Amino acid sequence: MVTNNKGACLFLITLVASLGGLLFGFDMAVVSGVLPLLKTQFSFSAGLEGWFVSSALVGCIIGVAISGELSDRLGRKKPLILAALLFLLSALGCSMLPSLPGIIVARVMGGIGIGLASNVVPLYISEIAPSHIRGRLVTYYQFAVTLGILVAYLTNSALLNYGITHTNDAPGWWHTLLVDEVWRGMFAVGVIPATLFFFGLFIVPESPRWLDRQPDKKISYRTLLEPQWRKAMIIGILLPLFSQFSGINAIIYYGPSILNNAGISLSNSLLSQIIFGGANMLFTLIAIWKVDSLGRRPLYLVGTAGATISLLLTGICFFAGATTGWAMLVCVLAFLASFAFSIGPLKFVVASEIFPGPIRGRAMAISIMVMWMADTIVGQLTPILLKSIGTAFTFWLFAGFCLIAFITVYKLLPETKGRSLEQIEKDWKNLSSNPTT
Repeated sequence: MVTNNKGACLFLITLVASLGGLLFGFDMAVVSGVLPLLKTQFSFSAGLEGWFVSSALVGCIIGVAISGELSDRLGRKKPLILAALLFLLSALGCSMLPSLPGIIVARVMGGIGIGLASNVVPLYISEIAPSHIRGRLVTYYQFAVTLGILVAYLTNSALLNYGITHTNDAPGWWHTLLVDEVWRGMFAVGVIPATLFFFGLFIVPESPRWLDRQPDKKISYRTLLEPQWRKAMIIGILLPLFSQFSGINAIIYYGPSILNNAGISLSNSLLSQIIFGGANMLFTLIAIWKVDSLGRRPLYLVGTAGATISLLLTGICFFAGATTGWAMLVCVLAFLASFAFSIGPLKFVVASEIFPGPIRGRAMAISIMVMWMADTIVGQLTPILLKSIGTAFTFWLFAGFCLIAFITVYKLLPETKGRSLEQIEKDWKNLSSNPTT
């Protein structure tokens, strides 16, 4: 009975923490439905449109930049409470503020919350989890991210349809929120999970590992350059880098056209986003199922190999002009599956495990910062690549990065399943003192 109570308590803690991932996914995806409506209402220029979209990314970078120092010095719980408060204020601000500058400020605040959550949530879960299920519990965070994306797509579509069918309803604030300016209702949905996240955090404990090893003020980033941590730092940088250079965002971007070319009739682009968002979420369940039984290395190797092959085949479909049948759709879904059970979630699992305790938060912040920087680079370069070298060669380039990721994982990544964080830390020190073993 005690064991069952402990298991239920651990599940509740993980559920509350994972709401940070759901808000992460929701906040980034809700813009897909909001942007066309805002562009019409506020007559966006190209520059203003770009700033509105990227304002959240600016906040993300700020949030990640401060997350490591905050989590190592103040604990894991306080930065999460700050992130929850920022999510809540952002959702309220975007849904209620009358002016566009105020809405953009609210978007930046939400971005800071995303940056904090993207580092501290997987870090916190890894430190409270027993070693034999740590991979599964950290993967719940990535699952929550994909769920948040799907929730945003579903609520955007539902609210848009509601607004279209209720244009003749009586005027009032409710009519404004859900019909006249339905984009405000899309943002307002985020208030619900943000409120649950904020109040839920007051009933979860501080990380026991942080309490046991409150950081030494003498510990600095230079620690990560010491020989025993150098390999861990290289892994922590390369895995999130390759996760973005795999081309996942390009696949999502081309989702609507791919489905249309496959012969699936879509009433609007939101429906296609729901299909791909649902597939991404479902395939993440494979990682939850197998990450602690098969291990990190096998899933990563199979996933990067699968991603390489499916992207090569996707490029061949474009090169051969075979974009009107089911072959293209199968290739894309194969890539999504490969990404969702390996490249996507496991970067968080590995990064939360491989760094030394006293500086784990700051080390993970560097890892997650690389992810956001790579995301920005891919977002900027993908349209240029598509125009200059063509779609087929662009996908082959992404396949090349997945192949490099396979080699990197094969050569560098140790298996960490079933080992405590303290044992993993000791392994790195032993490897440094005995490099030939």
